[in-house]
Amino acid sequence: MSTAEASGPAAEASGPAADLTGTRLDPVRQPGYRAGPVIHWIRFLCSELSLIFLRWRNLALLAVLAAIPVLIGVALKLSASPAGGGSGQGPAFIGQVAGNGVFLALLSLTVLLTLVLPLVVAVVAGDSVAGEAGHGTLRYLLAIPAGRTRLLGIKYVAVVIFCLAACGVVTAMSLAMGAALFPVGPVTLLSGTTISLGAGLLRLVFVTLYVAGAMAALAAIGLAVSTLTEHPIGAIAAVLVLALASEVTDSVPQFAVVHPYLPTHWWLSFDALLRSPIAWPELLHGLTSFGIYVIIFGAIAWARFTTADVTS
Repeated sequence: MSTAEASGPAAEASGPAADLTGTRLDPVRQPGYRAGPVIHWIRFLCSELSLIFLRWRNLALLAVLAAIPVLIGVALKLSASPAGGGSGQGPAFIGQVAGNGVFLALLSLTVLLTLVLPLVVAVVAGDSVAGEAGHGTLRYLLAIPAGRTRLLGIKYVAVVIFCLAACGVVTAMSLAMGAALFPVGPVTLLSGTTISLGAGLLRLVFVTLYVAGAMAALAAIGLAVSTLTEHPIGAIAAVLVLALASEVTDSVPQFAVVHPYLPTHWWLSFDALLRSPIAWPELLHGLTSFGIYVIIFGAIAWARFTTADVTS
């Protein structure tokens, strides 16, 4: 454990750097107390999570994510035909929403994946390092030093937790609206097989986790970009433009040869979970793609962050 991770007189030194770092890393200290590395990680993670989830901007983004399923549900309720059939356009399950409210969550995740969810993730991930560097607080965190690898790892874990919370908010609100506006019962999968409501909800949980994994891959890209600049707006814009460019490229048939390697190509492959049997090859391709992007851009972020002069 580095000197920055140990508590004691050296870490209790006065001054802005020690005060800020001590507050962020070790909120509760007593004379003679020596916390283990796991406790330091937990405290640091809790501090980082509080910064993310208590920021008004991020709370407003979560509120927007919660409001959109309400708008989609009301719009579908007003326009649904007596038979609940769709027009044949859009996601394969859009015509099933009026027949079973569970599908509102799937439709909401699909709609939000086109722009809103990437925007939310870009804002949080792009601001993770660049925001602190721009405000000058990053130099205090590393002045003792705090350990750059640990700091970067904690920031990424906190952003991933936010991604999971964002996807969970969409799913929970969609289920609530689906149950309020439409019938809820056994779920008919895209393959035509009908499963129980409990089994359908379990698959919806896995769909939510899959989408959160896709956003975690985008968050890794955002974290890497965030280490390259001190301007969070620039980092946010760069991540969002990259995601939109990937989606546009993925829709152009002439670029089919690069489609499987695009970061957004496998985002909607969660429909593999809505078939019987589950289309494992497609699902595993998506998860593998997400993992590769996390590894590559995590390594880029680590290489940049651990060598750059961020304290000047």
